[in-house]
Amino acid sequence: MSGWFKALLQKPRKSTNSSSKHVNDAAKHSPSPPATVRSSPTATRSLANSPTASLSLSNESARLSKQYDVCICHNEGDFEFVEELVSYLESQPERFRCFLQPRDALAGGAIVTELCDAVQNSHCWVLLITPHFLADPWCRYQMHYALTEAPMANGRTIPVLKDMDRGDYPRELRCIYYINVVHQVTSFKQIKETVMRYLQELSERTSRRD
Repeated sequence: MSGWFKALLQKPRKSTNSSSKHVNDAAKHSPSPPATVRSSPTATRSLANSPTASLSLSNESARLSKQYDVCICHNEGDFEFVEELVSYLESQPERFRCFLQPRDALAGGAIVTELCDAVQNSHCWVLLITPHFLADPWCRYQMHYALTEAPMANGRTIPVLKDMDRGDYPRELRCIYYINVVHQVTSFKQIKETVMRYLQELSERTSRRD
């Protein structure tokens, strides 16, 4: 047998235990991957960059059980206001994960499917009730779907009345208090506090069950 082949056979192998130790050590120091979701890049980036601990939730898994914290249901005629609201929420220390249809809906997806998925995959739903909203059959469809998902109005549905009289408030929502937009900054804070309160209560309920 040639000398090089003997040397190869006699060469000590690396300890598999040692290799496993390095792999395990690396795994311990590596951050956990974000939950796999059917997500737009924006939503995934929000999950990765925003520690849920900033919400002071006792159970972070409660928040991560859904892809979005809040879905903004609106008509495109009110997009400027909605864009400012989303920018405000996503820039907060809590880094709320918002579904914004023009940005996050799947290109090529069926409208009904995308609207229903947005509601199902969000903890809370902001309904921006405006004359444009009430004239839009898709907005009304999404509103009714949200009410079907949470008929007891437990804080998930957040009606926001803008540029309308109280008398025009939809009859379907009259069992739910709304936020009236008088001063924009104040209404943004009210929306944030409502979402926060729901997420905190959700976390507490989940912790009690665990």
